[in-house]
Amino acid sequence: MRIAIASDHAGFRLKQRIKDALTLGGHHLVDFGTHDMEACDYPDFIRPAALAVARGECERGIVLGGSGNGEAMVANRIRGVRCGVAWNVHSAQMARRHNDANVISLGERMVPFELGVEIVQAFLAEAFEGGRHIPRIVKIDA
Repeated sequence: MRIAIASDHAGFRLKQRIKDALTLGGHHLVDFGTHDMEACDYPDFIRPAALAVARGECERGIVLGGSGNGEAMVANRIRGVRCGVAWNVHSAQMARRHNDANVISLGERMVPFELGVEIVQAFLAEAFEGGRHIPRIVKIDA
């Protein structure tokens, strides 16, 4: 799967861990930055990653920061992006299953590195249920 990934300085270390795990799993990651832990503004990196998902250049997106909240807000400003904040495996699965989330947001200060990798793997493996959820997705995207 081709995946957009981006973080600010507060999510950089978790981003690197996730990249390593997903690359080993055969995924192709497009890293929109940041590329170090120097303080920066997350919209500069999250917006281009979300746009890549919205344009279909990447199938899914992963955005990271300190809490994941601001990053999700930026991603969700892009038409066609449905970004959920995940703090455990179940929240990531439900974002996919019921909301057809195509981007997931995590906070490095909120989850241990190992759990962060598990959350992302669950998000990528989960399918959208469709059915009764489709009318809601249509309303979100309208």
